[in-house]
Parts: sequence; C-alpha cells; structure tokens
Amino acid sequence: MNKKMRRKDRQMSEADTIKVLKSAQYGTLSMLDTENKPYGIPISFVYENGMIYLHCATAGTKLDNIAHDNNVCFSTVTDVVTIQEKFSTRFKSAIIFGKAELINSIEEKRTALIAILNKYCHDFYEPGLEYIEKALAQTNILRIQINDITGKEHK
Repeated sequence: MNKKMRRKDRQMSEADTIKVLKSAQYGTLSMLDTENKPYGIPISFVYENGMIYLHCATAGTKLDNIAHDNNVCFSTVTDVVTIQEKFSTRFKSAIIFGKAELINSIEEKRTALIAILNKYCHDFYEPGLEYIEKALAQTNILRIQINDITGKEHK
C-alpha cells in the first residue's frame, strides 16, 4: 500500500522501530475528517502486543473521523538532536499505517489503560488502578491494527 522509502540507507529494522514506539512520549494521529480533509493531532499512546492504543473521550472529532474512515497514519519521533553546523538533525522515527477501531471489551480497555498507566504514571500505579476503575465507563480506547510499519534513523 505504501511507497518505498527513498533513503533505504536510513531504514531501521522492525525491532529498532518498535523500540522507538515503546520509548516515544507522544505521536501524531492523522486521519481524514468527515469532509475528507486531513486531520492530525498529537496524542499520548502506548505500543502493546503489536498494537497502538490511544485513550479518548466517549464523543468527539477523533471518534467522528474514525467512524467516517478508519484508515489512519500514526507517526512518532525520538532522539532528536539538531546539528546546527551541518544544517541537519539526528532522529529516529516510526510511521504506521493501519486501521483504528473502538474497543468494546471492558477487559481489553482495562488492559490498554493499565499499559498507558505503566508508561506514563508508573510511580502512581496503585492510585492509577483505582482511577482506571472509576473512569473506565467514561473512557474510550482506540486500537490501531498495524498494516505497515517503517522506521527511519538519521545518525
């Protein structure tokens, strides 16, 4: 489905690309809106069990867009260092193409929220578990089923 990477010399292995996904603090979710216009938002996420999980409210633009067209692109970047004297930048990045879907299973929602808790608030794990149980009914989780994944590194 996707074009081949132009700079093959910068392509990372899938294992290294997954490391980027596990370490990145946020990513950009891109999709088409209900008028078929591009829509992208920075968002926190977690990579777990070969999927990307995102939390969201029970209503809103993101959900409207996914209901309209669930094809998405998700990208993230880590290890960014500007090299001013070379007019360049070092980085590692990951780009994913896939399909986003709303999770209906309470258990899968809980598992995804616990993974998000571990990533962002691991020092507050016990209070976080209580928070998850209180907020579970008011929280939606989107899962991105990955169809294509590529990583790129500029050293």
